[in-house]
Amino acid sequence: MTSLVMLSGGLDSTVTSCIAKSRGAGQDLHAISFSYGQRHGERELEQAGIIGETLGVKSHQFVRIPFNENFFDGATSLVVGDKQEFNVPTPPKAGTEEGIPNTWVPQRNMLFLTYAFGYADTIKADYIYTGFNAVDYSGYPDCRPEFVLAATQALNLARKRFVEEGHTISIETPIIDKSKVEIIEWGILLDSPLNLTYSCYNGGQKACGECDSCQIRLSAFAQVGIADPTEYN
Repeated sequence: MTSLVMLSGGLDSTVTSCIAKSRGAGQDLHAISFSYGQRHGERELEQAGIIGETLGVKSHQFVRIPFNENFFDGATSLVVGDKQEFNVPTPPKAGTEEGIPNTWVPQRNMLFLTYAFGYADTIKADYIYTGFNAVDYSGYPDCRPEFVLAATQALNLARKRFVEEGHTISIETPIIDKSKVEIIEWGILLDSPLNLTYSCYNGGQKACGECDSCQIRLSAFAQVGIADPTEYN
């Protein structure tokens, strides 16, 4: 059974990778990571590479989505450009915004899945694992189960193997309905390398400890009753 995991270097995707291994991916687990101009990209992808090596993935593709550097300029706080209008949310504002948070990147997950499906066909993968999560603070429309279902249908319809053989790639989202506490607990159970994960949106060598992503992570580790192994400023 061949599986491909979308590995960002963060907590969710790392635990998801270990779930894929526990479900039989074994030596046939591959990884794909993306650079799209995210402010935390260099640090995030550094950890993704280390985690991939630690998990013994069979291959690891690092994909730069070839947009103009200002493609997302002014649309999201995660991508910095000349027209940057937002700062990454910090408490007490984090999690209290009405509507979709400014950390959402337009169509990011659909783009990731499109590239992942393309690579999955070259390695004849049956499953694509993602760390999409619809529970903790995000509110992202492209993390919802209904989006995953629609994307699965659309992307399979565009595949040669689906048309000629009826072969379907399944998008697996094992933590989509889990809280951050539950994800950490599952990661501990699977002996996931949580100490290697990086979740900060600001992208420093050490995590800032102030952005909403850091705060959610710190709170969850505290609720589990163990220290967060990430280094903070």
